[in-house]
Parts: sequence; structure tokens; C-alpha cells
Amino acid sequence: MAGAGGVSRKAGRMRKAGIILFWAIVSFCVILLITLPINLQTQLIASLVVVTSMAVIKILRAEGKWRLIALAFGTAVVLRYVYWRTTSTLPPVNQLENFIPGFLLYLAEMYSVMMLALSLFVVAMPLPPRPSRAATEDNFPFVDVFVPTYNEEAGLLANTLAAAKGMDYPADKVTVWLLDDGGTLQKRTSTNLLEDQAAKVRYEELQSLCLDLGVNYLTRDRNEHAKAGNLNNGMKHSIGELIAVFDADHAPARDFLLETVGYFEDDPKLFLVQTPHFFLNPDPVERNLRTFERMPSENEMFYGIIQRGLDKWNASFFCGSAAVLRRQALDQTGGFSGLSITEDCETAIQLHANGWNSVYVDKPLIAGLQPATFASFIGQRSRWAQGMMQIMRFRFPLLKRGLSLPQRLCYMSSILFWLFPFPRAIFLFAPLCYLFLDLQIFTASGGEFLAYTLAYMLVNLMMQNYLYGAFRWPWISELYEYVQTVHLLPAVVSAIINPRKPSFKVTAKDESILVSRLSEISRPFFVIFGVLLLAFVVTIYRVYAEPYKADVTLVVGGWNLLNLVLAGCALGVVSERGERTATRRVKVSRRCEFGLDGQWYPATIDNVSVHGARVNVYAKNIPKLALDTRGEIRFKPHSGDGHEEILPVAIRNSEVAGDIVTLGCRYLPEVARHHSLVADLIFANSKQWTDFQLSRRGNPGLLRGTIWFFGLALYQTSRGLAYLFKGTGSRPEIAKEGAKT
Repeated sequence: MAGAGGVSRKAGRMRKAGIILFWAIVSFCVILLITLPINLQTQLIASLVVVTSMAVIKILRAEGKWRLIALAFGTAVVLRYVYWRTTSTLPPVNQLENFIPGFLLYLAEMYSVMMLALSLFVVAMPLPPRPSRAATEDNFPFVDVFVPTYNEEAGLLANTLAAAKGMDYPADKVTVWLLDDGGTLQKRTSTNLLEDQAAKVRYEELQSLCLDLGVNYLTRDRNEHAKAGNLNNGMKHSIGELIAVFDADHAPARDFLLETVGYFEDDPKLFLVQTPHFFLNPDPVERNLRTFERMPSENEMFYGIIQRGLDKWNASFFCGSAAVLRRQALDQTGGFSGLSITEDCETAIQLHANGWNSVYVDKPLIAGLQPATFASFIGQRSRWAQGMMQIMRFRFPLLKRGLSLPQRLCYMSSILFWLFPFPRAIFLFAPLCYLFLDLQIFTASGGEFLAYTLAYMLVNLMMQNYLYGAFRWPWISELYEYVQTVHLLPAVVSAIINPRKPSFKVTAKDESILVSRLSEISRPFFVIFGVLLLAFVVTIYRVYAEPYKADVTLVVGGWNLLNLVLAGCALGVVSERGERTATRRVKVSRRCEFGLDGQWYPATIDNVSVHGARVNVYAKNIPKLALDTRGEIRFKPHSGDGHEEILPVAIRNSEVAGDIVTLGCRYLPEVARHHSLVADLIFANSKQWTDFQLSRRGNPGLLRGTIWFFGLALYQTSRGLAYLFKGTGSRPEIAKEGAKT
């Protein structure tokens, strides 16, 4: 036996040595390839061959190994560009006026290459979506459901709590907790009279709501350590083996626990099952550009691809909500981490470092709300960015003991991403150094730019399309990064310099915009657009005034033109569209009956929102309906004993088309069960969210996607300028959700 073991160990060492030798040979060949001295014409031909090969593989929809081959071709072009850029294009060190901005541009490009490399590592071959894993019926673990809240209104909380109570799970094995940080003793005894009175009213209102819904209400003495402290306080008062966490505006589908808790049976070292965040409403970019129904949301790239890539390396992390965690693991590390303002990712790092595992389930099982205004959107992203900078300073995953090498790289990829405001700002203003100041920060001819830089940019776009095509259309990432950069840059700098300064701020998500207006933080975008437009005029002038520099001027001018297109599209982003309805409606098709003055009519619920529903009623002789006429919807809830139940509504509008009367209705919940019925209408069926996501996913391709984006940018530029000249932004009018339906 000992001899057999020795042979096995020897074979293992030989196999490892063979793998090392193989990669050493491959690395040597790659280095030889990227450093091979060739003339400009050969470089151009090689670039065209690679681009054509990648395009053919993409057109043929080849996957598996062919996908890796295409990415390998692209990587070769990228590395070739890096070598040329490093050895041939930097300005002389003794010309500081050229070298300093030139070197900053070089660093920005190397950051982009590094992030591309990390992206390839994470998502080149992500895990396929995991199959459903239901828990064994006789082995359901006890679950505590935590809904932390700070300043959210009772109506919003009622929907989330009712949905949590309505989950399909043994009632004696699940306890729902409302963890209220807005009604703490500290606030109820504040020296600020307004804060004191508001906290007391909230405390009594939410206690009454929780009593009606059968939910445990819990607050604490002091607001310490923000959300992490609130969750840890919940742990002190609960005993469940598992803890499900939902943000105040994240309502679960009825199958949430059935789809998640089963994984904990398979792995005793599993600390986390994370699911994606699905949103009922568009973010401000989608809403103002009107792309919500047509194009995948920004968060889908993270939840649809990146989290599956992280899951492959056991590095999928806690995202603050829509997750189930094991209490035993949290107890081992002292609960939820509160050193940074992104307690979710920080907690996951600590638990992964302690040898615990995570799982990502790629199925939307909750529905939430995104910030409605551009200012709130930027506030949310600033908190995320600053929190990641805190983690980089305090935890630094690359050197974190206990993490595997892939986990370190995965966490660094997620953290370093938030440094994008630095390179994005450099890419924005670098062309101006030449156009306005005649600085030579990139020493290359027009031909060299065509053979190297243009090929690199094209290949980079194609690789991004390979990795994220169905989840992120061309140029959309660049747009999102640009609109965030303007305001995130100072926030990131502040967090790096003083990582203890940022404090947790709750993102306002219960707002709606009543009238069209310019965002209150839109001014810098118009200033930047004006500067870039002036640079475009300077480009035209210099082409005619300095024809001997025309090739370089055209190249730099083209770069500035791309920036101008992005900046123009951003004008549409900060031009906030007014909305007639407070929340996005979700399409459904559900049979019901509509009651009016004791008479019941056959009907179908056509769409629903958190405040109301649209009902198609078959009624030939229905009487004339006045505004706010009271009616009733009778239907069978998904959860329950199969009996029909009644939800009171008020009629807000009506439209007659033949024998069908379409009614816009506002819910009138009067008792706790009515909130449960509203939650059943909106949140019970998770399949409708999956279907909606799939309906938006489609890869338009690089060429068609680019044409579409440029057309979008042209229209949004004109719309933004129209808002500016009409003075639409003079008085912001924002209302809380519930003001309209």
C-alpha cells in the first residue's frame, strides 16, 4: 500500500510538473509573439485577420472552446498593443509638460487592460445557472426573515412584510422581523423636537402594522453601525438556523425560501445563497432614455454573468438583500461586518476567508425599487464606491489570509472596478491636451494609430460583446461610467484619502417625478458638453490650418467626437422625464371579477403596480363611473386555501372599447389581509420576472448596436438641449410614492 501511495504521489508531482512546463512554453510563445518586430503593414494585416476571425466565430454562434479561441485571439492583439504602447509611444521624460499627462493616459489604459484581464478570468466560462434545489419536506430549517428599515414609509413596508409572510414555507418554521432603525430610543428621545415626534409616530404606526400582519417588530436603543448594527441586533433576538435578508423595498416571491434553503443541506460549510436583485421600475438612465422595455438593465450584467463567474470560483458575495445566510457562520465572525458602509461584501470576504462557501442562484425571486431621480442614483453609487474603497483600505482582499488565489482575484476585480472614474476622466480630457494646448502626449502617427490603437479598441469592444453581449449592449457601459464619473470622482478620492469619513446613507427609492425637469446636479454635464463641442470646432480649424498634422489631428478629433457623443447622450440622462404614474406597472393576465354596487362582472387583471391595477371588465351596461368610485376585485390568491377573496379599490379612470371597460384602479387596503392580497397580485409569481428579463435579452451585435447607440445619442442630445433652453430645471418637483397611482 505504501508503495502504491508513493507511486501515486510521484505521478501527481510529474503531472504538476508537466502542467507547469506546458504553461511555461505557452507563456514563452506568447511573449515571443507580442514582442516580434514587424512592420506597420504586417501589423495591420494581422489585426484585420484577428478581427475577421473573431467576427466569423461570433456570427456562427460558436461556444465552448471556440469562444475561448476567439478571446485568445483578442488577448493577443491587446497584449501586442500593450507592448507597443509601452515601448514606442510615451513622451520623453525630460519633457514634463508632455510626459506627465502622457503617463497618466498610459496608466488609464493599463487599468483598462488589467480590468479586462480580470473580467476574462471571472467570466470567460461562467457557471451555467444552477438547477432548482428544494429543501427536503421533513427537514425544513427554521428561518428568521429580517427586513431592516430606516425611513421607509409604512405602505412600502406593508407590501414587503405581507409578501414575506406569504412565502410558501411551514408557518411554524419561519419568523418575519421588521428591524426598525427609524424608531430607536435615541430618536424618540432626541433633543430635536421634529425628529422626536416623527420617531414616536413611526414607532407606534409600525408596531400596529406588524401586529396586524403577524410580524415581529424590533428596534434598539441607539443607531450604531448602521445597517450592520441593525441586523446584528436582530440576530441577538432571534434563533433561526438560517437568516433571510430583504431590503425594505425588496418583496420576495412565494417560492423564495423553497428555491434557496435546500442548498444548505448539501454543504455544511455553506454560509450564503444569494439571488439576483430584480427591479420593477427603471433606473433614471433607463427611464430618461426609455430603454427599460427594450434593453437589459445595468444590474443584469452583474447578476446575469458576473455573479455566475464569481460562483465558479466560490467567490459569489452577499449583496445586502435577497439572500439567505447561515447563523452559525455569522456567529463565528461576530455577525455582520460594520467597518465599511458596504457591510454585505465585507461580511462575505470575512466568511470566505474563514473557509465558508457561497452559492449563487440565477433566478429573480424578489422584486424591488430603484432610485427614481438621477441625484438619488448618484448618491447610491457613491455609497457603493466609497464602501469598496474602504474595503480596499481596511481588508485588501489580495493579501487577505484564508482566501484562495481565485477568490482574491475575484474580490479585487469587484473592488478595483470602482476606480473607473479616474481613467474615465482621463480619457475624457486627454484629447483636449492636444487640441487646445498642442501637447504631444501620445507619440504615434496616424498609420500607427490605425494599425495598433484602432485595432485594440475594436478588439476590446468585440471581447466585451463576447463576454456580456446579451446583457450589455455596445457603448452602454461607457455611458453609465461617464454619467457616474462626474460626481463619483470626488467621492472616491475622499474615501481613499480618509476611509473613515464616509457614513451610511439610505438611498431614497420612494420618489416620483411629477413634471419634466433638469436634474439638480446636471450643470457639470452641460459645461463638459460645451467644452467638447468647442474642441470639435477646434479640430476642424486645425485640420485646415495645419494640413501637415492632419492625420494626427483627425485621430485625436475622432477620439474627442466619441466623447462628445457620450456627453450628448448624457444630457438626455440628466433631463428627467415627468411620469403620470408613481410606479412601473407589471403585465399580468389574471382572471377575476369586478364588483360595483353589489353587481359582479367577469374581468381580467391586465397589469399591476404597488399602488394600483388595470382591470378589463366585460360589462355592456355598466353605469357611468365617477372619479374615486368605490369598487372591489375578487380573485383567488396564489397562496391560500383556494377560495376567492376581495380587495377594495377606487376607480381613477375608465375607458370604453365596445363591451370592454378598462378601469384604472387604486388599492384601498383597510386590514392586514388586504396588504397580503396586494402582495399576492404583484410579487407572488416569480416566473413573470424571469419572462420579462428574457424578453429584453438579445445581442444586437457590435455594428447594429453602435448604429443604434449613435442614433439614441443624437436624439438625447437634442432633448437635453431643449430642456436647457426651455428652463425646465428651474424648480424640481419630486413626490413620495403613493401620491399618484
